[in-house]
Amino acid sequence: MTEPAPMQPWQWEEPHWRKLVNRARAGRSLHPTHWPDNKRCAVALSFDSDHETNELRDGGKSIGRLSWGQYGGRVGIPRIREILNRHAVPASFYVPAVTALLHPDEQRALVAEGHEIGIHGWIHELNSVLPESDERDLMLRAADVLESVSGQRPVGLRTPSWDFSDATLSIEKEMGLLYDSSLMADESCYELLLDGEPSGIVEVPVEWVRDDAVYFMMNRFQSLRPYTAPTDVLDIFVREFEAAYQEGGLFQLTMHPHIIGYRSRIWILEEVIRRAKATDDVWFATHADIARWSLAHSREKAA
Repeated sequence: MTEPAPMQPWQWEEPHWRKLVNRARAGRSLHPTHWPDNKRCAVALSFDSDHETNELRDGGKSIGRLSWGQYGGRVGIPRIREILNRHAVPASFYVPAVTALLHPDEQRALVAEGHEIGIHGWIHELNSVLPESDERDLMLRAADVLESVSGQRPVGLRTPSWDFSDATLSIEKEMGLLYDSSLMADESCYELLLDGEPSGIVEVPVEWVRDDAVYFMMNRFQSLRPYTAPTDVLDIFVREFEAAYQEGGLFQLTMHPHIIGYRSRIWILEEVIRRAKATDDVWFATHADIARWSLAHSREKAA
């Protein structure tokens, strides 16, 4: 007997597409009534320490690409740490478990300097292609490795490549995580709904326009090599910050040590910090601290 053809999206019944939409969705806004010390704006800097896992996750064995990942830990992270420490600015680092095992001293040093370590998968795997049992197992083991290596139990997750599966939010809830930082439904923090019900998990939202990878990543084997000049990337980031400042909101930024760490780009990080500090009215905080503050001081109270 011939298998019936799968239904096309325009053939779906309303309950089906509503279920898809409502699985993980933005709930109440957690835009706070005020920031600490009545600062006008919050700045949350983050770094995805993918390192060698960018090549390993797809079964890659390229020595060249593995060396590019090693650059992130060998050169990128020290440059980032030096800038953050010189300006006394905390940040959040999202670390695959394999990265933590390859670079344990890096994670311990970051925690000692007051930075946050967050979950970023086991080997930077894509959650959407995993069975739920595998995703849960990898996430739990990743959290245990990060705690064992760094001495700090992670309270937040950023899914690798911001790839969020149908099961991710329910697993986060099972783990009792404070927050997620993988989704894009707002520019302020919000509570995530799981199948229409409050999950208790704070979303610290990301966005591609506030990510260095989309501007600088290129493949030399492709005919099209997208690239944005560092001065133009700074302009985008600064405009995002200035708008967040005017709104009294949150400016969240995502960077990668193996991308932003180069001599011609690392100055972008310092310039963003310098311009934010020049206002003398900004709270720099980890994503965990942003999530805690937003949850405790939100304008919209829980039902």
